[in-house]
Amino acid sequence: MLKSETHPWENNEKIERVPKDAPGETGSMLKFKIRFDYKGKPRPARLFFGGKKTEDVALEVRDQQVSLWRNIPLQGLFVEDIELGELYNIYDEEFEEEVSFAPLEMLVRADCLEDMLYFVLREEFRRIEIIEPKNISLSNKETEKLLFKINELLQQNIFLKLKENTR
Repeated sequence: MLKSETHPWENNEKIERVPKDAPGETGSMLKFKIRFDYKGKPRPARLFFGGKKTEDVALEVRDQQVSLWRNIPLQGLFVEDIELGELYNIYDEEFEEEVSFAPLEMLVRADCLEDMLYFVLREEFRRIEIIEPKNISLSNKETEKLLFKINELLQQNIFLKLKENTR
């Protein structure tokens, strides 16, 4: 389990997103715990000031994402709980530098399996644990629909990456 990290502006360890009597508490929804690790890429200083260490950048990126998850409603998705993990560092042999990661775990309810794809196809995705239901069975049509959605989202991601690289 991840431990919460405390910041001067945060008083609670956990961030409650949905009240207990919210519409997402029906038995037909999927419930899962997902983990993201936000990478801190160091920002070089401009002239003599303004540079940030990888730890600061990782925490800043994670805090921005927590704010988005907390404040932007997503159709068919209910973020119930957000836990902040402890910062950790890993040596990146490719770039020959130490990189920091700021983990985040969320407990989420989704209307359907397709809604989970928005989480799983993110670059920061590390792990998912499906809590409810215990068994999932898909018909041929549901499987086709899921695979089509995966293809659609992957194509969008590839297009966005190409668009970023041509700038």
